[in-house]
Amino acid sequence: MEAAKKFKAPIMIGLSEGERKFVGLKQAVALVKSFKEEYGLPVFLNPDHSHSVESAKLAYDAGFDSVHIDLSKLPFKENIEGAKEVADYVKSKNQEVSVEGELGCLRGESRIQKEVIKIKPEDLTRPEEAAEFAEKTGIDRFAGAYGNSHGISLDEPALDIERIRAVRKILPKRVAMVLHGGSGIPDSQIKEAIKAGIANIHVNTEIRTAYAEALRKFLRENPEETTPYKILALAVEAVREKVEEKLKLFNSENNL
Repeated sequence: MEAAKKFKAPIMIGLSEGERKFVGLKQAVALVKSFKEEYGLPVFLNPDHSHSVESAKLAYDAGFDSVHIDLSKLPFKENIEGAKEVADYVKSKNQEVSVEGELGCLRGESRIQKEVIKIKPEDLTRPEEAAEFAEKTGIDRFAGAYGNSHGISLDEPALDIERIRAVRKILPKRVAMVLHGGSGIPDSQIKEAIKAGIANIHVNTEIRTAYAEALRKFLRENPEETTPYKILALAVEAVREKVEEKLKLFNSENNL
């Protein structure tokens, strides 16, 4: 939040299903609401990668500002049906809440990988299917697979920028394009992806890594410390610095 305040930038705070279980749905909503009131910034709480219709609906009902339904591991038809059910449910209650769907196979996990993440041609999003998916589901945001992956791979990712352009060209103009797995992608590729049409980029592993490394450093240097706010201070600062770095890269400054 301090980084967003400094750069006057809108931000999205994503919670995975595991994080939602740990923090609590209502507790997360209350915390983000307090930040909105204090900072006066557009902050969107998003249930990242909801892998079931029920999970997505529960997040919306708890008060999340946005909904991400990810049924990309299901067959195309079932993915459409589930995403449409979520979009219809949310829009019947509040037209202003943005709904995201996902198509394509995003490999990897949200950690530093010890191996190369092998992406197959069939993993990538097909533009024609993306257009059909968006039209039939009524989603507001579309997440695809363009060579991106979760976590940080041993090798350097190679985004298919032309595929991003092709999807942007065929998608309805009302639908924003999302890039998941933003960690570890070279800055030059991120800039090209934005030019090609990406409007929302998710970064998790780089932020988690900054937090964990700073926390471990403090505990190594201060093994006798037991006060939580003192232990966490360096980690919080590391996260702020990483978020500032990404907001600058994404051209989010003064974008309210």
